[in-house]
Amino acid sequence: MSQTVTIDPVTRIEGHAKITIHLDDAGQVQNARFHVTEFRGFEKFCVGRSFWEMPGITARICGICPVSHLLASAKAGDAILGVQIPERATKLRRLMNWGQLVQSHALSFFHLSAPDLLLGMESDPAKRNVMGLIAAYPEIARNGIRLRQYGQDIIRLLGGRSVHPAWSVPGGVREPLSEENRDAIKRGLPEAFDIVELALNLLKDSFEGFDEEIDSYGDFPSLFMGLVTPEGGLEHYDGMLRIMDSSGRILDQVSPDRYRSVMGEAVEPWSYLKFPYYRPLGYESGAGMYRVGPLARLNICDFAGTPRADRELRQFRRLGDQGKPVLSSFHYHYARLIEILFCLEKIEETIEDPGITGNHVRSRATVNHRIGVGVSEAPRGTLFHEYQVDEHGILQNVNLVIATGQNNMAMNRTVQQIARKYVNGDSLGQGILNRIEHGIRCYDPCLSCSTHAYGQMPLHVQLVAPGGEVLDEVARG
Repeated sequence: MSQTVTIDPVTRIEGHAKITIHLDDAGQVQNARFHVTEFRGFEKFCVGRSFWEMPGITARICGICPVSHLLASAKAGDAILGVQIPERATKLRRLMNWGQLVQSHALSFFHLSAPDLLLGMESDPAKRNVMGLIAAYPEIARNGIRLRQYGQDIIRLLGGRSVHPAWSVPGGVREPLSEENRDAIKRGLPEAFDIVELALNLLKDSFEGFDEEIDSYGDFPSLFMGLVTPEGGLEHYDGMLRIMDSSGRILDQVSPDRYRSVMGEAVEPWSYLKFPYYRPLGYESGAGMYRVGPLARLNICDFAGTPRADRELRQFRRLGDQGKPVLSSFHYHYARLIEILFCLEKIEETIEDPGITGNHVRSRATVNHRIGVGVSEAPRGTLFHEYQVDEHGILQNVNLVIATGQNNMAMNRTVQQIARKYVNGDSLGQGILNRIEHGIRCYDPCLSCSTHAYGQMPLHVQLVAPGGEVLDEVARG
C-alpha cells in the first residue's frame, strides 16, 4: 500500500508545497496529493479583539487580495450592528472590489500564467517567468503591468493606498470618493479595455496548442459554488449563494449567512489546508467536491449583465459539452479575463452615477446582534467571515473559510490527473514540476504569490512505490 506522508510545518512561509505521487503494483499512478505545509492561525489570535478592528487585521491575511478580507470583515460587522449601510457606501465598496479583481486577475494572467502559455510548459523554469516574458514579449508584459496598475490605482484612490487600505468599516466606508479621484478612474478606462481585449484574443488564439492540457489540467465533473444576484446574474459582493452540479442543475440557492447548512469542512493529517465540501453529498466519496472562483462564477450565473461580458460569456459557454458547465480548470484563465471585462464595464457604469461623490457613506450603531456573517467574492472564490461577539463587541469565536481552501479537493484531483497523464515509469523529469505547477496555478491559489512570479515556486515532488520507498524526487526552491 502507498505510504501516507505527514509534513512537519518546517516552512511557514506562504508558498511551500509538496506533492507525493503514489504508484500501484503495476507501476501506474494510484493517487497524488497536494500538501500545504503552512499554518496561519488567524482564527485563534483574533479572539479577544474588538470586531471593529477586524477589517484592518484580517486584510493582512493576504497582500494580493486584502480588499476581499476587508469587505467580508466589514460586512460581518454590518451584520453585528444590524444596520443597512448607505447605498453610496455599497457602490463604493463594490467599486473597490472590482478594482481588486482587475489587479489580481491581471497579475495571475500576465505575470504568473502567460510565461507558461507563451514560453511553453516544458521550458526552463529559470526563464519561464515574468522576466523571461519581458525579454521575449515586452509589450505583453507592459500591458499586464499597466492593467494591474489600473486596478491598484482604483483601490488607492478610494482607500488612500493600494495595499491594506483601512477604509471599509462596519457601517460603511471611512471616506467618500472625490470628484478628482472619480475623474482619474474614468481616464484609465479606455486603455484598460484595450488591454483586456488584446489579452482575450491572445488566449483564445493559443487554445489549439493546448488540447492536451485542456483535457488533463483539472477536467472532471464537480459542483460549482458562488454568489449570484437575485435574478441569477454574475455577482461579486452580495446576493444569493448558488450551488450547481456538472450538468447545470441548481442543487441549492441559500442566503450566504446560511453557508453552514450547505458547507462542511474536513481535515486530513497530511495537509494544514482544510477540505471544504458540499454537506448534502458528503466528503468521503468525493461527491461533495466543488470549485469556486472565476470558472465557477461564470458557470453558475445565468448572465453577466453587461454587454461586452455577456458577448464573451456566450463564447465561453461553447466550451462546455452541449450547453453544460465548462469543466476544465485550464479555462480559469479565460474566465478571469471575462471577469476583468465585466468589472471594467461595472466601474464605468458606477462612476457615471452623479451621486457617487456624495458625503453620506456610513451608518452608525452599536452591537445589536451577537453573530455576524460577511461574504464576498474574492478573486479566487467565495470568502466567508463569521464572528461571534459578546455584548461589548469582543470576539468570542472567529471562522474564516478562505477561497483557496474551497478548491482544495479540486486541486488534489487536478494533481492526480496531471500525474496520471505525464508520469511514466519510475523517474520524474523537470517538466513534471512545470506542469503540476501550472495545474495548481489554474486555480490561482494564495500559495507562493510572490515567489512563483519569478518561476521559482518552492515545490517538492516525490514518486512513491507501493511499498512506501521513494523511487525519485525533484525539488525546486
